[in-house]
Amino acid sequence: MELTFTPKAERFIQRMITFGGGNASSAFRLAVKPGGCSGLSYDFRIVDAAEPGDVAITSNGIPVLLEQKSVPFLNGVIVDCEDSLMNTGLVFTNPNAAASCGCGTSFTPKE
Repeated sequence: MELTFTPKAERFIQRMITFGGGNASSAFRLAVKPGGCSGLSYDFRIVDAAEPGDVAITSNGIPVLLEQKSVPFLNGVIVDCEDSLMNTGLVFTNPNAAASCGCGTSFTPKE
């Protein structure tokens, strides 16, 4: 499983944990869910505990939990953070996507 967080994304996630009321046991949970303008969208939130079957990894000290059934869609993904006048948030570059929408948070998987 290869998942890359850029330094900007790591700072953004750390801020999510700190300012979202997280504590020392909090983690960033990432999953892929049906929805969005391209069919599938990224679902992420700060959680205090893993859900059954979650895959746990660490990226520069940030605990990350991946939903087990989402792992095939997340392998090779690069998570970055955009901070511009028009958009501030995480953006995903996914080699498993046949197409992505302009928002960077929704994609159509390759067959």
